[in-house]
Amino acid sequence: MTQQNAPARTRRPWMSATRCLLAFVAVYLLAVWTPFGQRAENALFGGEGARPAWIYGWSGSAYGSSAMPPLEHTALPTLAVGTALVAAVALVRRRWWLGGAALGVIAATVGGKEIARAVLPRPDLVGARESLLETSFPSGHVAVPAALALAAVLVASPRVRPYVMAAGMLWLTVTAAAVLATYHHRPSDVLGTTLLACACHLLATRLLPPAEVPADARPPRRLPAVALTLSAAGALVAGARADSLTESLVYATAAFLCATLFWFTTTQPPAPPRTGHGPHVTDARTAPGTDLNHHRFSARGGGRLTPVVAPARTPVPGTVVSHHIRR
Repeated sequence: MTQQNAPARTRRPWMSATRCLLAFVAVYLLAVWTPFGQRAENALFGGEGARPAWIYGWSGSAYGSSAMPPLEHTALPTLAVGTALVAAVALVRRRWWLGGAALGVIAATVGGKEIARAVLPRPDLVGARESLLETSFPSGHVAVPAALALAAVLVASPRVRPYVMAAGMLWLTVTAAAVLATYHHRPSDVLGTTLLACACHLLATRLLPPAEVPADARPPRRLPAVALTLSAAGALVAGARADSLTESLVYATAAFLCATLFWFTTTQPPAPPRTGHGPHVTDARTAPGTDLNHHRFSARGGGRLTPVVAPARTPVPGTVVSHHIRR
């Protein structure tokens, strides 16, 4: 096979819904069902509550303060408004499959969080104080920006999609860092929710018809670096506490891991289309390198076209043989 006729190599995505769900289970088992995991996360709650957090004034915890969406009481209104906007964009663009997939991502992420919170227990393996025994895995606050951002990526046009990805990643990062710094959640809670949302997004994309899969939009060359830098800065600021540098760095790292998962989920190439079982049969009329001038087709065996190879023509001495050059 010549280099010209060699099949093009396609990059296969390394993230899948199955792998994200397996990672979701692994995070839960390691952080909740091992004494090491419980001690490590409980040690992060040694400060003086939410007040030392830098983002305390925007968290809604202070009396009379306004909460940054989707913190505190703004979670449900943010989810409702975001879902309506995603549906409206799908209607305007008349992308019915993508709109249905986006709404499915939102419903599966939020519903999956509620089911997981109800059925996944948190045993006390280290004799923690009563305030640390409440089940918080996975995070409901992080589920809102994760689900809405991943749904918006599905319905956005290819030209706008890279910027939607960058804005959604920044929103997710700041929210994850904020709920950690204000002692509303543990690092495993935000990571678990992000993995669940990524699994829902990847599954929805996989189930779409091949013709409806969003085109691979290439972001501007500098946008990935700018988006990741802004997310890292947002994680450091939103996760910072005035009473502990160690806690601040741990919270910022966990939030930036959420951003990384989001970015790789939305930027990896789509999965190759599903094909039928059995060997791949190529028609001789369309096979690469086939010269139709040297083949005849006869109807045999129930109307199937069977190629019959004709003998090659020998040029007559003295004649000029023309060559067709493909440009």
